[in-house]
Amino acid sequence: MDAPRAARLAARPPVPRASARLPFGFASSSPTAPRRAGWWWCPRDPRADSSGGAGAFASPSRCPRLAAAHRNRSRLANLGFPRPRLPRSPAAGTGTRVTGDGDCDGRPLVECAGDRPIQEHAGVEEKASKMSSTVPKSSNIFWHDCPVGKADRQKLLKQKGCVVWITGLSGSGKSTLACTLGRELHTRGKLAYVLDGDNLRHGLNKDLGFKAEDRVENIRRVGEVAKLFSDAGLVCIASLISPYRRDREACRALLSDGSFVEVFLNMSLELCEARDPKGLYKLARAGKIKGFTGIDDPYEAPLNCEIEIKEVDGVCPSPCDMAGQVVTYLEEKGFLDE
Repeated sequence: MDAPRAARLAARPPVPRASARLPFGFASSSPTAPRRAGWWWCPRDPRADSSGGAGAFASPSRCPRLAAAHRNRSRLANLGFPRPRLPRSPAAGTGTRVTGDGDCDGRPLVECAGDRPIQEHAGVEEKASKMSSTVPKSSNIFWHDCPVGKADRQKLLKQKGCVVWITGLSGSGKSTLACTLGRELHTRGKLAYVLDGDNLRHGLNKDLGFKAEDRVENIRRVGEVAKLFSDAGLVCIASLISPYRRDREACRALLSDGSFVEVFLNMSLELCEARDPKGLYKLARAGKIKGFTGIDDPYEAPLNCEIEIKEVDGVCPSPCDMAGQVVTYLEEKGFLDE
């Protein structure tokens, strides 16, 4: 550059950096000015203004970092998966949404929601997520019948498929009863399978927590799986706290042929807490576990269960005695007939 031109440029008044760095119509770089809805910005973009703001773009494709994150998010959207609920960025303000980290050194890329509060958008997404768990995502689906049905499978196995649903407080002996019952049926030559609540949370339900809505979805999934096992002709033994009565009744409604056997382990809270095999009651009492059934979350006892097993003089019956009660019921109702 020649000396006269350099002198002319040096004599010009300085141009605010924000205006020079935001050429796409982003009117203000003030932290208090409302950002335009639908705009994107990247906190690590080199066009960030000197006040700590970031480069803003009308489209994520304007920034390579935003484009990468947007492409990654779009793949999930195209597959029909719900958008992940990520924590808000403290520096993003009330009208922002975290959309990914791209390659911005771990700092989030955010989408502007304009002047509308982000809680409004989050509420809509939460409702959609709940609906997606109960309503088919496509109307273009049809049930396909197979020539081999439940009756054929039951004849082959020489038994009748059913669901033995064991419910009760944590520490009441549900898993112990389920495994003992499964072993007893196995020795009798009957095919059974145990669906244990904790085990399922390592795989099928590992994406669910213990909030009320998560528990509803947890029971719904187990009920559907148990129905499939019953249709296959197996004795399905489901062992879950399943604290809400309406959720258990919804699972019962899935098996309209009377093959749902609800077993209520009616053990007192004092007995279960004294046993506390997993140490969960101690953690709940210390406030380290929130929403724990029996402590700060309710348990709704069955009203019309098929089998109720009670404690005797403050002592839980032996696993073999409890399993014997269930086996006797299954024999009387013809589920173990050859």
